Order: sequence, then structure tokens, then C-alpha cells
Amino acid sequence: MKVKDPFLPVIVIIGLAVVAGAYYYWTTRERDVVPTPTPAPLAETATPPADAEPQVRYPIEGIDTQAPARGSAPLPPLHESDETLRAAAADLIGAETLARYFNIQNIVRRFVVTVEELPRKKVGQRYNLVKPVAGKFAVSGKNDDFSLSSTNYARYTSLVVLTEAVDSRKLVALYVRFYPLMQEEYRNLGYPKRYFNDRVVEAIDDLLAAPELNGPIALRQPKVMYEFADPALEGLSAGQKMMLRMGAENAAKIKAKLREIRRGLTAAR
Repeated sequence: MKVKDPFLPVIVIIGLAVVAGAYYYWTTRERDVVPTPTPAPLAETATPPADAEPQVRYPIEGIDTQAPARGSAPLPPLHESDETLRAAAADLIGAETLARYFNIQNIVRRFVVTVEELPRKKVGQRYNLVKPVAGKFAVSGKNDDFSLSSTNYARYTSLVVLTEAVDSRKLVALYVRFYPLMQEEYRNLGYPKRYFNDRVVEAIDDLLAAPELNGPIALRQPKVMYEFADPALEGLSAGQKMMLRMGAENAAKIKAKLREIRRGLTAAR
């Protein structure tokens, strides 16, 4: 039986596009089980706060990347940025790897939407950045006594290995280089007064706060999809539940990379 099994977008870049990207790699073919309508754009599904201009906590201008990003030419217009972003990402992880794991159209929107939604209870499927993970969601037990099978964790190993191999300084440099396009898209999606890098750090902090569990994790199956049997776990954010689904060992490796990225994004040395 197929099940909702999101892979945590955890790399905030290919990271936030392999963080942004990473979320959707955890996603199985849920739509093959229960057809769902195409979600509305983010600006139509969320009501951004309309109060006073918030204070910027982590200004991108203060980041010293210590690793020059690819090229120094002016950035392309947002609606024409895919080609330039693909070339820069291919320099970082290789063109073949990029094409293997990621959907590489509308890259900025996919990344921005994923980062914005990760700390929420649910993440939509309209802007998947990463292609569906191979294999079936693995569950142990029967007769309503289910747990998350440890064999499930191996499905995510290749993306975790990719994440570990990415040079964090170069990743942050790539992000800083293209940040104006991300901020522009964040405004377009209905957040004219919010600072995208602050949301990125919030998303990372939420993932880092995911519980660290050892041993079997009990599941229940109220309908078609499995859920965590513990209401406290089921009530976690979408990103934190993804961390649990990948297994403690994979999650620890992802958290280590996220800490490196966070230090870069907050200019902390």
C-alpha cells in the first residue's frame, strides 16, 4: 500500500534547493492513491500578517561567503532565471545529479514555497522541487499494530549522501548570489513586508528542533494513509515529521549540514 511519505527538504538551498529540494524527495506517489485537487498558489492559501514592517533579523548583506559564487554578471529577470540557476547548481552538484533528483523549472518559486511551508503542519504538492522517491513506504506489524520499518530509511540514503557532499560555503555563496530573486518571489507570493532569509533560518531551526527518537515509531492507519500513533508526533510541523521518517541516523547527518548552513546564513563565524 502506498502512503504519504515526504522526504525532508532539508538542505535549505540545493539546499535551500537541496533544503528546498529535499522536502519533496520524501514524497511518494500519494496522488496515485487518493486523487487530490491542485492546490492554489501560496498567496491564495495563506494570509500574511498585515501589521507593521517586521525587523530584519538576519540580513543577507552581512554575510561574508568566503567563496565566490559562479559568475559576476547581473542577475537575469526572475521569469528568465531557470537557465542561470541550473548552470550554477550544476557547477555545485553536477548536471546529471541535478537532472536525476530535481524538477528544474520554476526553480525559485519551488524553493521559496517549500521553505515557507516547511514549518507549517502541511506542505502542498504543487511546487515539488525534488522528484518522487523510489520504492514503497515500509511498515512493520499488522492488525492495527504498526510501526515505521527501519528498512524505509535506506530509500533516502542517496540524497543524504548528496547533502553531506555539498560544500556548505559554496552553497551559501550560491544562495547569496541569487537571493534578490528569492526575495522578489517571496514578495510576489504575498509577503511584501517579510524578509525571506529570516524565514529560511526559521525553517532550519524548526528542522533542528525535530525530536531525536531511537527504536520503533508506532503508526496508525485511520484511513488510507499512515500517521504517527503518538498525537504529539502527529502534531509536529511537516518538516519535523519528515525528519522522523528518514530515521535517526539520516536525520543526524542532515542536522549537521543544516547547522553548517545556518552559521553561513546568519553570518556567524
